[in-house]
Amino acid sequence: MSSPSSSLPAAEIVSLGCRLNIAESETIRALVGHRDMVVVNSCAVTNEAVRSTRQAIRRAKRARPGAEIVVTGCAAQIDPASFAAMPEVARVVGNAEKLDPAVWAANDRMAVSDIMAVRETAPHLAHAFTGHARAFVEVQNGCDHRCTFCAIPYGRGNSRSVPAGAVIDHIAAVVAQGHSEVVLTGVDLTSYGHDLPGKPDLGALVERILRHIPAIQRLRLSSLDSIEIDDRLFALLTQEPRVMPHVHLSLQAGDDMILKRMKRRHSRAEAVALVERLKTARPEIAIGADIIAGFPTETPEMFANSLSLIADCDIVHAHIFPFSPRTGTPAARMPQVAPPEVKARAATLRARAAEHRAAWLRSLIGTEQDVLVERPGDRGHAGNFAEVRLTETHPVGSVIRTTITRLEGTTLTARSTHTRAKAGAQLGGARDLPQSPPTGPRPSPGYGATFNEKIPA
Repeated sequence: MSSPSSSLPAAEIVSLGCRLNIAESETIRALVGHRDMVVVNSCAVTNEAVRSTRQAIRRAKRARPGAEIVVTGCAAQIDPASFAAMPEVARVVGNAEKLDPAVWAANDRMAVSDIMAVRETAPHLAHAFTGHARAFVEVQNGCDHRCTFCAIPYGRGNSRSVPAGAVIDHIAAVVAQGHSEVVLTGVDLTSYGHDLPGKPDLGALVERILRHIPAIQRLRLSSLDSIEIDDRLFALLTQEPRVMPHVHLSLQAGDDMILKRMKRRHSRAEAVALVERLKTARPEIAIGADIIAGFPTETPEMFANSLSLIADCDIVHAHIFPFSPRTGTPAARMPQVAPPEVKARAATLRARAAEHRAAWLRSLIGTEQDVLVERPGDRGHAGNFAEVRLTETHPVGSVIRTTITRLEGTTLTARSTHTRAKAGAQLGGARDLPQSPPTGPRPSPGYGATFNEKIPA
């Protein structure tokens, strides 16, 4: 006879925000199991992200009126009382508690502690990534920097790292399960190791992963702070074929005065020089970046410097966001750009970025690209993170050598040359995966230390 819980459907996890949230959502999925529950793993990187969280809560309650609605994540950590006051919400769980089995076994109305008191990131790593061809592995959490626009440290706490041994054991397990690509995630990924004995850096971690797990096919890094890319990490990004040719930089602006007022640690010239070095050493590298439009005090001349950064840094994966004043941050107290002007500047940046991306995509026609196959078996992403539609169906999780034949909108079409490698048994074919996409919204856009983008299943 089955237990009462096993007769219930699996709890639904709605993950908003960054790749780190996706990784943690998989752990939550394993912890809560089969319950009549919807967990909203929230984002607080912008005011719009908080609004999206509230919308997701209301939508979940309408869709499943009898389900217990639990809110966790950065928005819940920063402002737990406001979410607890929502009539749809049964429980609020903080970021320090959301990966603790004891918290999910209990039934406290609010379990939110002081995130700044957290000093360790335990290896609470999920060993299954439901419906994903790639696995997201948390190696770092929190941030010691205090950019003037960013509220994320108040949701994530100070920087802390997962010991390398635990990371390697976990990645070995997910690779053995059949995940062809692993994405290292964190809030401030390039600060990895500063709190560990011996202070091993991110480059040292990547070297150990590649040395100890020869079966790993593709390793991708989430957002990097350009000023923290040292010689070892640079060499891995440009010389190691298993490290994907896709570098996302947390740039935020292209004007030195605005960067200074943001408390960013790099200059415009340093960002441009880094990209030039990356592209010289590995020309196929695709550059991504976050850029904020309409930061307080931004003049038209300052905005023009950010606009020209798209070409100067060859940004083909641009994430453009209108400035969003977060309560309690220094930037919220600065002289603000008028909201209509902020909106207009964001639109101009997006249009320029779209033009630059389209030219890059056209340049890929006729090239060979290795594509990671994602659901439903005829779509995927190349190593440079270009979206590709395949002319044939292949097992989800396999890596296919293709030739790009044409561009349709923002998606490349490719025909397969041959199957370069196949994933393991768990991802051996599309039939092994859920036939419907995960419910709930995709990760929401944002800016700051985290890397936010649409993550395909």
